[in-house]
Amino acid sequence: MVNQKLTATEIGFTHDDFAALLDKYDYHFSPGDIVPGTVFSIEPRGALIDIGAKTAAYIPIQEMSINRVDSPDEVLQSNETREFFILTDENEDGQLTLSIRRIEYMRAWERVRQLQAEDATVRSGVFATNRGGALVRIEGLRGFIPGSHISTRKPKEELVGEDLPLKFLEVDEERNRLVLSHRRALVERKMNRLEVGEVVIGTVRGIKPYGAFIDIGGVSGLLHISEISHEHIDTPHSVFNVNDEVKVMIIDLDAERGRISLSTKQLEPEPGDMIKNRQLVYDKAEEMAVRYREQMLAKQQGITAAPAEQAEEQVLVGDEIPPAMEEAIPPAMEEAIPPAIEEAIPPAVEEAIPPAIEEEIPVAIKE
Repeated sequence: MVNQKLTATEIGFTHDDFAALLDKYDYHFSPGDIVPGTVFSIEPRGALIDIGAKTAAYIPIQEMSINRVDSPDEVLQSNETREFFILTDENEDGQLTLSIRRIEYMRAWERVRQLQAEDATVRSGVFATNRGGALVRIEGLRGFIPGSHISTRKPKEELVGEDLPLKFLEVDEERNRLVLSHRRALVERKMNRLEVGEVVIGTVRGIKPYGAFIDIGGVSGLLHISEISHEHIDTPHSVFNVNDEVKVMIIDLDAERGRISLSTKQLEPEPGDMIKNRQLVYDKAEEMAVRYREQMLAKQQGITAAPAEQAEEQVLVGDEIPPAMEEAIPPAMEEAIPPAIEEAIPPAVEEAIPPAIEEEIPVAIKE
């Protein structure tokens, strides 16, 4: 009969030998690594994860998602295998702390950078407001819309719950800032509906020495002083007043810079009519615009459709604005964020991820 009682010496393999073997083949894990793991125990406020280490790693509930989680089983299921981010090094019990939230943040920043590079328009609902603007969520990140970039007559407090089209102004992971513009999205949409050579009705909203700013359906175009009349004008104030309703023609659209250039000069039946008989210019605006479009088409085709003297007299869409004037022409909407609201911009990641998890973490040694 075979003796079933074998000693450690007869086997030749002690507990110490087994521990040494584990150490020999143990993987070394470092904070920042992304590793596969399998959920083997779900706790009330976290879960134990097998990532191949001697001690089961732990993921607390607050690290399970970029969104709020009330119960671990909203995110994890027993025996589920997925990727985890190693958040902290081993504690005194040899246990690592894991995160899913960090992976989601990394991928969210990558996605919004891609969307910004594509100049994409995104939609998101306003979930809160502060003194500087409104807050939205983009790919799980908290985005900020400055008040100057909210294009609506509603008080911003009434925007909560409203879905808005948005363009990216700033995507800065290092500074934890995600800034968006509702106004820019609307400007782009409206500019896409406009055409060079189109006659539009607008309202004078501002007058500067170099020209007048005309509101055309919620976007601002510049009627440069050189495009008011064929006759010399000392100042736009001599022709227009704020709140005047005007007929203008679009002579240039620069969607990339958000600039709309306008002209009444190209609508004059005779040079100087904008000064002598403005109503005649408005009455014949569509007729003159047709002539302008024909000239523009002829120019594109390399055909001279008008006498040389007339061609020299008129400034077509391809003509350059003198460099001295270029800096004075602002875009159809202001891109800069006023310094007064800079400090109101909240971080895109809502809370700092702590270097260590404060709550008591259960320890489980895999048998």
